Amino acid sequence: MFENLALAFQGIWSHKLRSFLTMLGIIIGIASIITIVSTIKGTNEQIKENLIGSGNNAVTVLLSQDSWEYDWEWSPIPDGVAPIREDTLQALRDIENVEEVSLFSRRRYNSQVYYQNTAFNGFLIGADEHYFDAAGYKLSYGRLFLPEDFTDFRKAVLLDGQACTALFAGAYPIGQILEIQGEPFTVVGVVEKRQSTALEIETLQDYYTYADTSGGAVFVPLSDWPILFRFDEPQNVVLRAASTDDMTSIGQKAEEILKAQVSRPDDTIAYKSENLMEQAEQLQALANSTNRQLLWIAGISLLVGGIGVMNIMLVTVTERTREIGLKKAIGARKRRILWQFLTEAAALTSIGGLLGVIAGIVFSRVISSVSGTPSAISIPASAVAVVFSMLIGILFGMIPAVKAANLNPIEALRRE
Repeated sequence: MFENLALAFQGIWSHKLRSFLTMLGIIIGIASIITIVSTIKGTNEQIKENLIGSGNNAVTVLLSQDSWEYDWEWSPIPDGVAPIREDTLQALRDIENVEEVSLFSRRRYNSQVYYQNTAFNGFLIGADEHYFDAAGYKLSYGRLFLPEDFTDFRKAVLLDGQACTALFAGAYPIGQILEIQGEPFTVVGVVEKRQSTALEIETLQDYYTYADTSGGAVFVPLSDWPILFRFDEPQNVVLRAASTDDMTSIGQKAEEILKAQVSRPDDTIAYKSENLMEQAEQLQALANSTNRQLLWIAGISLLVGGIGVMNIMLVTVTERTREIGLKKAIGARKRRILWQFLTEAAALTSIGGLLGVIAGIVFSRVISSVSGTPSAISIPASAVAVVFSMLIGILFGMIPAVKAANLNPIEALRRE
């Protein structure tokens, strides 16, 4: 085996230019595939990050009516849907790969929130003490809600960055008094998403999906919600998953647990999770279907490269006919000759595969920096590309190797 490898590299090195030109088709094909795969992977990660937000992994389960978020603005409290009990909350915490669970009130849009003569057109949310950790918020300045804010029904309020800008236009908000539904609330802190993403809202469904992040939000303690609206309401739930891949399964399990506590004769009103992973996968599938066609085109260059390898190996067999005849005359078997030429063909294409992987990584980085298209290098794809290039060498080198192994030693020795 090692002797065959030594002979293969010796033959490649003795004809450097010819070997490089033979590899060129393999290099171009592998480089094209690595570049396309890197772009596909980078695009998929970008889609997932734009929809979900890197590191947030927040799964929101909303009270919904006919697959839409329940319309509190025009509808009363629905019959058969009670506030979430402590045992139900514990069941949600016990779901595998759930790191945090939080309750929050309805996301009320265009609530009566004022600072002096400035009105706020965003969302008012009643949040419990776990909400900001579960939903992926971090404190910018000031403080978060304290346990006493809930037990003593303190009228404290938190703002996100958009709400803070809309109400205070750059002024320092901590300690200022907001009027919410006619009640005075003191601003105690400002929060922001751990990962903010630019979202394009083009459809009504996009609006409902991203509304809580696109218009800004004002947060009050969940215990103060009855002060503002004079009655208790069913809550919604946000869960933080251990990883992005766990979000779909966690959302489905949370749906089942929450639906079990709804006592209605129909299922028009029920809890439903916002399956952002499903939306991401649909967009990824659309991107992959387009890029898959490019992979087939790149595969054609590998076919051309394989034909080039076959051609040059046939030339090599012709050039080394006397050498083959001499080896067979002194007792070399067909299998030995066959493996010698197959090893040389595999070594030739493997080197081409390695150079193609390096070129593909470089090209993907260049394309990403010039066009702004995201890319991510796939180590498994790179390894598979090298192995595949080796298989191409074995496949297309088989005919020349068989021809060499079947040469008649007497006729081979006579040939000049």
